Amino acid sequence: MRWLILLLWGAIGQGLERVPLRRGMSLRQKLIESRFPENLFHSLLMDLAGKYSPLLDNSHLSSQEPLSNYMDNQYFGTISIGTPPQEFNVVFDTGSANLWIPSVTCSSAACTNHNRFNSKLSSTFKPGNKMVSISYGTGSMSGALGYDTVQVGDIVDRKQGLLLSETESIFLFYSKFDGILGLGYPSLSVGDVTPVFDNMWNEGQVNEDLFSVCLTSDEGSAVVFGGTDNSCYVGGLQWVPVTAQKFWQITVDSVTINGQIIACSETCQAIVDTGTSVIAGHPDAIRTIQGAIGAKPDKYGLFTVSCESVSSLPEIVITINGIHYPLPAQAYINQCPLQMQLSV
Repeated sequence: MRWLILLLWGAIGQGLERVPLRRGMSLRQKLIESRFPENLFHSLLMDLAGKYSPLLDNSHLSSQEPLSNYMDNQYFGTISIGTPPQEFNVVFDTGSANLWIPSVTCSSAACTNHNRFNSKLSSTFKPGNKMVSISYGTGSMSGALGYDTVQVGDIVDRKQGLLLSETESIFLFYSKFDGILGLGYPSLSVGDVTPVFDNMWNEGQVNEDLFSVCLTSDEGSAVVFGGTDNSCYVGGLQWVPVTAQKFWQITVDSVTINGQIIACSETCQAIVDTGTSVIAGHPDAIRTIQGAIGAKPDKYGLFTVSCESVSSLPEIVITINGIHYPLPAQAYINQCPLQMQLSV
């Protein structure tokens, strides 16, 4: 059985591969500082939860790799592809299942300021016979399927299927990462491509069918393939059943503030997504939360609160599998600038 462990704070054993992650500026803040057109910025906000549409549409039904932060806080790490290796910064994304990076033949502006893969320089590259496209909450890409050696930390993943982008949405021009390495289930993969971690497991590159993610606000963020890093947490681990093997989908019991249910009153489905650093949800639930903490929309459509009020804002408690996970205001408010980390 496949396991994902997501550790939200910070002796790693043998047989594990730890990939460090680096944290970058919020994409939203980057767009604001770049004077990105307001009308396009609004369309970006509207699409933030787009990658979850298969889940939201049914919401009415009952080795270590260092990481750096995407979207509101981009966490990305470095991998290499090809022989000799070409390096790329990628988001390790549990909300998707494909590996893609820009191709040297990409015609979009978003490719011009990122590392691009030249398949002609790799002696191990094999072309595929498919053109594919992927849509994310903040944009899309389309490109060609190929196969090559991918190195993640010290793990060498041979004959890995990957997508080489030919076109990319303009929003990706402002990202700090070059591409995305999906860690979702194979059923989420586009083009029938076996995801990277599944290849690692199938090739015997990791000791356990398990990976974990440790995200911190400073140094020490990482993704660990084949186990966990016990320096990233205290106490025991809580295991939660996966309800659908596509996204990392789980059941949430309720969402409360001051003991009052404000969302998910009769349980609801949610996904654990390392590629998105906001709480995305149904518009009614998000508006209820925004109202409960007194958040108001600004000209960009972002909901904000005053800096002076943060210390007095209530905890948002998410209950999963009978365990209460309290989020203090410092965890659900993005303070660069001060913004709600919530999205409909």
